Amino acid sequence: MRRFADYYRDTDPQALQVFLALQRQMTVTEKTTAIFQMSEMLWGLAECGVRQMYPHAGAREVFLRTAARFHDRATMLRAYGWDPDQPNR
Repeated sequence: MRRFADYYRDTDPQALQVFLALQRQMTVTEKTTAIFQMSEMLWGLAECGVRQMYPHAGAREVFLRTAARFHDRATMLRAYGWDPDQPNR
């Protein structure tokens, strides 16, 4: 298991203190909003990667391939009826 300090070993200690102080000042609503924004950004980055790999894919295929980056094959089959292991559908 990684220790907390391992995640920030490349961060200047003073910068880390400022970051942590800002995090402590945030309200629960601000923290929750930040989580949703980061999640949306992560999805967008994954979607961008899919679009680069499959430039001719339609919107549904891009969605499914992006979702497959976050879910295992069994979940994709159960939730979407789509097998990510099948070649270009």
